[in-house]
Amino acid sequence: ERSGDRADDHARLAATAAELGAEEVVVGLPLSLSGGLGPAARAALDEVEELRSALGVPVHTQDERFTTVTATRALREADGRRAGRGTRRARAPKGAVDEAAAAVLLQAWLDAGSRR
Repeated sequence: ERSGDRADDHARLAATAAELGAEEVVVGLPLSLSGGLGPAARAALDEVEELRSALGVPVHTQDERFTTVTATRALREADGRRAGRGTRRARAPKGAVDEAAAAVLLQAWLDAGSRR
C-alpha cells in the first residue's frame, strides 16, 4: 500500500525486491482501451523511470488492460467449480482479484518474453 510519500514507497519496494532477491520488476501499464498512452499511463511511465533508479534492477512495463476482467472471470470459474453449477456465488474480495490480476499480468509478461 502507498504511504503518500513516493520516496518512502520506492525505498520500501527496493527493500522488498532486495529481500526477495528480485532480478527484474514488472509494472502494469494502464493503456487506454485503444492502446494509447493516456494520463494514467504517462504517470505510470514517469514512476517507472523513478523506480529504475530506486530499485537497482531492470523495471519493465506490461499492458494491464483486461487483467482485472480476466482475473475476475478465472476466480468466478474456480468458485463455480467448487460450489457446483447453479449455485449463487459471492463476489471475490478485492484483494483476491488484485492478486489474481497481478498473476495474469506477470504471466502475460513471461509469455511475451520471446517477443521482447
